Amino acid sequence: MTATVGVSSTYPKTMPADHAEIPVWNAENWFYEDFEVGHRIRSLRRTISEGESQQFNALVLDMHPYVSDQIFAETEGLFGKRLVAGAFVFSAGLGLVATNCVNAFSYGYDKLRFIKPTFIGDTIYTIRTNLDKQPKYAELGLIRSSYEVFKGEGELVLYCEHIQTVRYKNGRPSDAPPLKA
Repeated sequence: MTATVGVSSTYPKTMPADHAEIPVWNAENWFYEDFEVGHRIRSLRRTISEGESQQFNALVLDMHPYVSDQIFAETEGLFGKRLVAGAFVFSAGLGLVATNCVNAFSYGYDKLRFIKPTFIGDTIYTIRTNLDKQPKYAELGLIRSSYEVFKGEGELVLYCEHIQTVRYKNGRPSDAPPLKA
C-alpha cells in the first residue's frame, strides 16, 4: 500500500531507515493542485472547560470581567454567565480542523466575526470549506477556506476565512496569469 500522507517528510536522513519508512502521523503533503474548491470537512466536537478557558485568558492576559469574573457576569453582564474569550473560540475552533500540511503556510485571516457568544461548558465543532484558489507566486499559490465554528446542535458562533500559500506540485501552472512585479 502506498502512503497518502506524510510522503514528503517520510524519509528523513536523521533516523533509522526502518523508522523513516513509516508515514508520519497527522502530517499531510498536499500541494496546490490537490486542493479542491468546494471540499468540506467537519471536526469532532469538543467541550470547552472552565480550566482551559481560564488558562488561555491567563496566557494572553485577558482578564476582562466577562471572561474572568463570575459575580460580574451573573449580576452585571448581558448574558448572565461567563463568556469564553473570542480569541480562544477562534484558536480552538480552527485547531479542530487544522492540518499539518508540510507544503502550506498561513498567509492571513479575513472576515473574522464573532457571531454569537460562547460560554464555559459549550461544545463546539468546526466545518472547513475550500472556497477558491489562485496562482500567486513563482512557487506558491493561494488557497482560501472558510471556517465556521458551531456550538451545540448547529448554532454558528464564529466565521472567518483563512488564506494559505501552498507549494505547486510541479512548478507554477502553465495557465496561471503572469506574475505581477
